[in-house]
Amino acid sequence: MGPLVSSADNHFICSAVLAHIILREKLHIFGILGCALCVVGSTTIVLHAPQERGIESVTEVWDLAMEPAFLFYAALVVTAVFILIFHFIPLYGQTHIMVYIGVCSLVGSLSVMSVKALGIALKLTLSGTNQLIYPQTWAFTVVVITCVLTQMNYLNKALDTFNTAVVSPIYYVMFTSLTILASVIMFKDWDRQSPTQVITEMCGFVTILSGTFLLHKTKDMADGSTTSMSTRLHKYSEEDGFGAEGIPLRRQESMRSP
Repeated sequence: MGPLVSSADNHFICSAVLAHIILREKLHIFGILGCALCVVGSTTIVLHAPQERGIESVTEVWDLAMEPAFLFYAALVVTAVFILIFHFIPLYGQTHIMVYIGVCSLVGSLSVMSVKALGIALKLTLSGTNQLIYPQTWAFTVVVITCVLTQMNYLNKALDTFNTAVVSPIYYVMFTSLTILASVIMFKDWDRQSPTQVITEMCGFVTILSGTFLLHKTKDMADGSTTSMSTRLHKYSEEDGFGAEGIPLRRQESMRSP
């Protein structure tokens, strides 16, 4: 869970810093605080993340995926995705942001589990234990391709329909939360941890969410202040009797009249 959350968190921090350096977007003081919160939260999670269990074959991961608890979760996810795609998207896709993001997040939780299994298979193959001979490796590959294509399709639709500054934090929260839930069900990460470690990880996750919220809220504040400033200047220029070019309005009217 730790590497997943920290990598997604680093995406937001890098985006904010690069936008400040390259695009000359002003990083508000609360934006800096948001970056600091994200770093503190991700560090807390990584330091208290459980050690990965030793897996010697991709068939072990397949056995974990075939357990009743994870099969029940996967069945719920697939059912919910089909209901969202065929019922809710035609009705509410253009008006409710949670419809598209719900599909992306639900499918994304399954894709991350499959990517993790595929990564273990490739790691073992490169270390000398060939995992490509097992059909489970190719089954995980098919799941990864299907989930990623579905996820990217509906994420692009969400970005085309709604504001990116709104889509990004909501998608991050839902995707990360569902992925943590899937990882806990499949790999049973919290069984090897004490309650103190679990609570500390959850506090770190909440800290990251707070930092992400501050980053995007600060961007909205900066955009809103620029818009309000231009509106205010336009209003004052009209009240003072001056046009946009600095020419008195009465003079402009006399120049227009023949």
